[in-house]
Amino acid sequence: MKSNNFPIGIFDSGVGGTSIWKEIKTLLPKENIIYLSDSKNAPYGEKTKEKIINLSIKNTEYLLQQNCKLIVVACNTATTNAIKILREKYSIPIIGIEPAIKPAALQTKTNIIGILATKGTLNSELFEKTSTSINKQIIVKEIIGKGLVELIEGGKLYSKEMTTLLTYYLKPMLIEKVDCLVLGCTHYPYLIPQIREIVGAKIQIIDSGEAVARQTKAVLEAHNLANKDIISGSHQLFINKDKSVLEMLISNNSENLIITEKDF
Repeated sequence: MKSNNFPIGIFDSGVGGTSIWKEIKTLLPKENIIYLSDSKNAPYGEKTKEKIINLSIKNTEYLLQQNCKLIVVACNTATTNAIKILREKYSIPIIGIEPAIKPAALQTKTNIIGILATKGTLNSELFEKTSTSINKQIIVKEIIGKGLVELIEGGKLYSKEMTTLLTYYLKPMLIEKVDCLVLGCTHYPYLIPQIREIVGAKIQIIDSGEAVARQTKAVLEAHNLANKDIISGSHQLFINKDKSVLEMLISNNSENLIITEKDF
């Protein structure tokens, strides 16, 4: 039996999942949250499915040791490759994240949508199932964002290398008349200002952050796990690498928060 004031657990293959953490923190300010940034093993998108599953189990086990009442897999690659196994193995609610292809399919006017994601996400069975379930008239242009996660994890968010890579990946989408761009990695919302400069105002950029936060709220309420405390929740963020990049990304969200470098 999980106590209502036990924390929500979140993990990602690095600092990118803090984009999800921010959305959950905003929607559910009373909830205590523990976040794991597995930056030592980032990116998951270049690893084998077996390795991704093993890392996901390791992270889940650690969060369970911290008495987490619900776990959010804030990583597209971990969700698409491991969430079925995690849900079979553990009894607590587990929420995943996958590219928002269906919302994009509903909003496109040109019937051409683009998705920028990691190799591990685009090659997964769950992604294949999701992408083939949409209207057959819609064309999905897939781009593997190789190198983007590494640059973010390395603190090179606004570097010349980042601009070069983004331009290389996104310019073909403009030629293909893509009107919706799905961000298929939780690191990528941090790139939205730069993406917008490249693609202009006409392309709609879609990520899954708000939807995951809403789903988290719904699941907590359905299982009677929502924190009833009046005070604001506390936040513990663990990273198994240098914490400077993590501190930079969340510099405006430092209230009731502790960041710790820890091997987990």
